[in-house]
Amino acid sequence: MKPLRLASALASAFLLFALPAFDFADNHEGHGRAVLTILPSGSGDQAATVTPEEVKIKVDGKDSSLTRITPLRGPQNPIELMILIDGSARSSIGGQFNDIGAFVKEMPSNAKTGIAYMENGRAAIMAPLSSDSADVLKGLRLPTGSAGSNGSPYFCLSDLANHWPSSDRSARREVVMITDGVDNYERRFDANDPYVDAAINDSIRSGVIVYSMYWRDTGRVDANELDNNAGQSFLQMVTQATGGYSFGQGIGNPVSFQPFFDDLRRRLNHQYELRFSAPFNGKPQVRNLKVELRIPSAKVEAPQRVWVSAGNTAIGE
Repeated sequence: MKPLRLASALASAFLLFALPAFDFADNHEGHGRAVLTILPSGSGDQAATVTPEEVKIKVDGKDSSLTRITPLRGPQNPIELMILIDGSARSSIGGQFNDIGAFVKEMPSNAKTGIAYMENGRAAIMAPLSSDSADVLKGLRLPTGSAGSNGSPYFCLSDLANHWPSSDRSARREVVMITDGVDNYERRFDANDPYVDAAINDSIRSGVIVYSMYWRDTGRVDANELDNNAGQSFLQMVTQATGGYSFGQGIGNPVSFQPFFDDLRRRLNHQYELRFSAPFNGKPQVRNLKVELRIPSAKVEAPQRVWVSAGNTAIGE
């Protein structure tokens, strides 16, 4: 056989044997975890009883198998919650410190809370995670930065997610961002903003659920109405993608954070862990998630993205 024909025959044989391995990788089973918030409808606060048969999930538009759904309540289900405050927030935020303090003091015994500030693109931790509210509140201070000193709140969120101040993988990781959400590197709204998308993916990989409370930036040269609308849209993208919620009252600062914290506390009391399997192509990655709940008396809020990997782990490697 001539050399050219021999090479061609060998290449064909290689492809023939390689194809089954490729198909197997595409159909391999991956695993994921999501934290859902299932709120009872109306004014009641009775926790819903949810069975796997009442939950339908899709990953990247394809039906996936639910393996377990567990209510997250009690001392055996720890919470780690970081309050991440914009370093260039208006100084009048000091008027909200009583509400922040009351929230920290009322956290349950299975919770640890910490405080960090958005400063120059990073999350500067002022109070490490602790169950001692007095120690935590020592880290609460008026922002010292000038307008725009946070750089981008999404850089800061990525930094916190990538350097989470705990190695306890059994704990729910929650973040409350207090900011106007304006990205000083790209003030106009862009649904494909790379910094926002990176913050979402970093949060998903680290298992972080993000909530936001709107508070305006500082200075006379701060963002205009268009910028602030974009900032709120960015925050909503982050909170919806991670399974959290955005609190706010238009583009004006709220009189009090107390109603927001009351609602947040209710949400933390109605969270469920969902474990599932999904088709896996051999590469751990962030995938799209859709959850439907077949219980008319309850409302589900689920992350729009989720981490899928080969191992049944909560946090991305």
